Amino acid sequence: MAKSKRGKIVLAYSGGLDTSVAIRWLNETYDLDVVCVCVQMGAATRDLEASRKKAIKIGAVESILIDGQQDFVDYFVWPSLQADALYEGQYPMATSLGRPLIAKYMVDVARKTNAVAVAHGATGKGNDQVRMEIGCRTLNPKLKIVAPLREWTMTRDQEIDYAAEHGIPVEATKKSPFSIDENIWGRSVECGMLEDPWNEMPKGPYTWTVEPDEAPAKPKYITITFEQGIPVALDGRKMGGIALIKTLNEIAGKHGVGRIDMMENRLVGIKSRETYEAPAAVVLHTAHRALQSLTMSKDQVRFKYYVATLYADLVYNGLWYTALHQDLMAYVRSSQRCVSGDVRMKLYKGSATKAGVKSDVSLYAKSLATYDIGDTFDHKAAEGFIKLYGLSAQTQALLQKDALGVRDIKTSVVPPTRKY
Repeated sequence: MAKSKRGKIVLAYSGGLDTSVAIRWLNETYDLDVVCVCVQMGAATRDLEASRKKAIKIGAVESILIDGQQDFVDYFVWPSLQADALYEGQYPMATSLGRPLIAKYMVDVARKTNAVAVAHGATGKGNDQVRMEIGCRTLNPKLKIVAPLREWTMTRDQEIDYAAEHGIPVEATKKSPFSIDENIWGRSVECGMLEDPWNEMPKGPYTWTVEPDEAPAKPKYITITFEQGIPVALDGRKMGGIALIKTLNEIAGKHGVGRIDMMENRLVGIKSRETYEAPAAVVLHTAHRALQSLTMSKDQVRFKYYVATLYADLVYNGLWYTALHQDLMAYVRSSQRCVSGDVRMKLYKGSATKAGVKSDVSLYAKSLATYDIGDTFDHKAAEGFIKLYGLSAQTQALLQKDALGVRDIKTSVVPPTRKY
């Protein structure tokens, strides 16, 4: 077979509807040979080796399967856990964290194959286009980036028709139009009836978690051991990151833990109803925060809240490969020096709650906190503390009492207005 003289384009390929259609579309529209990159990050329900082979059948000249699970856990998942990064306080960002790693692999393959461009299957009103493109542009500013879904005018139903007309095998159907993304850290489900926020999430799309009301009647207790903010053991058994997350996904999922249904504020300016399954992530984030509350000072914990919000926004907004991320991560790692210990978690009918926490470097001193025998707190010192702590408020009340009206219950709540 004669070697093609056409240029190459690297496509991030998932095996789903959008990227399967994109292979044929890129061939026809850009006259480029498509090299597909399939990244394994722990998707439990998708056979990526089969997807790799399917890409060749559809028309790709090469299809590469990369096992990125270890990189994903070590360099993306664990740092985000240490940072307490939950977008808008709920979403552990499985998809958001995966995109910069995929971008890294795409750029690497583009360099090795001398490709002139890279492409992705993200939509024109989603967040993934930002994450993929900023990642690629930061790692190699010279690469051309193609976003097929921003260029073609097909609806999802029309894509399904296009696939049927061109003999492209896809799982999506008009009766089951859900868009699903999955990796070891979580699973997201979009589209279809979920686009109406009044509709209750049906049972069908959930595969990692049982219905909470169908979960076991007895709670499950587990103990997670952390070392410097990273989980290293489950119930006393040392485990690597991949095994620990997969085991927790299974255990917590059986108790209905890990479902998230939220109205999410996308970077592009729209609200979107998003549903996720993330059993291990929900349990580990809850446990990690519990351990931090025991081993970090008040000022550390409160400052960490601000950092966690900023860090989550940075990840969600696709700014992983930036100097700001490096700066924030330096602080996060420093903050985790004493976040070591054990957290006992209770899993029960959809909830994951702290049942107990202990650490060799705990800042909790029972002798100071107790009201029983053994109390070492200096009660007499409180009088002087209160006097000095309230001195500013007392002075202002004395010197500005008429102007402020602080002795009147009405004006102490609603300051008086003055007419000029």
